[in-house]
Amino acid sequence: MAVTRNVKCPNCGVFNKNRDYCKNCNTLISFEKKQEQKVVAYKQEELKKAKHEIENPNLAERFKKHPFWLYRVIGWVLYSAYLLVSAIGALIAWFIAMVAAG
Repeated sequence: MAVTRNVKCPNCGVFNKNRDYCKNCNTLISFEKKQEQKVVAYKQEELKKAKHEIENPNLAERFKKHPFWLYRVIGWVLYSAYLLVSAIGALIAWFIAMVAAG
């Protein structure tokens, strides 16, 4: 048993029966195809962000890989300081949550 879908085109107002594109103006009217396009666009955007992160590391990461030893030391010091400050912040947040919980 086939399901009949009558979809009104948002662009020109023509009703279409069991079609993905409008027969009058060729506008995409299928919800499933629109969702697929959104998923593909989202994945491409996430891939672009990941490539940007890999190609452009932060200052500490660049210093940690520098050929000159002094810059490598500075990079490790910056990285360690960032890690220490993050750990202290996490511990303070945990302590506040435990005090609030009673």
